[in-house]
Amino acid sequence: MTANILAGITAVLTFLFVLNMLRKGALREKYAVLWLFFSGVALLFAVIPDSLNWVATKLGVAYPVNLVFFVLAVLLVLVSVQLSHELSRHEMRIRRLAEEVALLRQEIQEERENRDQ
Repeated sequence: MTANILAGITAVLTFLFVLNMLRKGALREKYAVLWLFFSGVALLFAVIPDSLNWVATKLGVAYPVNLVFFVLAVLLVLVSVQLSHELSRHEMRIRRLAEEVALLRQEIQEERENRDQ
């Protein structure tokens, strides 16, 4: 099996996997767009292998595989930063909700104590 066929199959499987997760509601649209885009680009480069050589040449990269590794490294860094941002945002929201729940519990407790007196 050639590398292009393997890359094409992997890109199609990734595309279908992301679509299935999206259909089931396990993945939100804003995250799926990035994965669908990159699996589509990977499929394009697998189907038209000279296009990767052309892009690498235009960007001045000696070996196309270096361009692939660089783009993948940048993609992983961007995904990590984006997920860290989401995690931080959710942690702040959870903290705020926990504080609101604590205040509501205190208020309920005070109401019960006032009612019992």
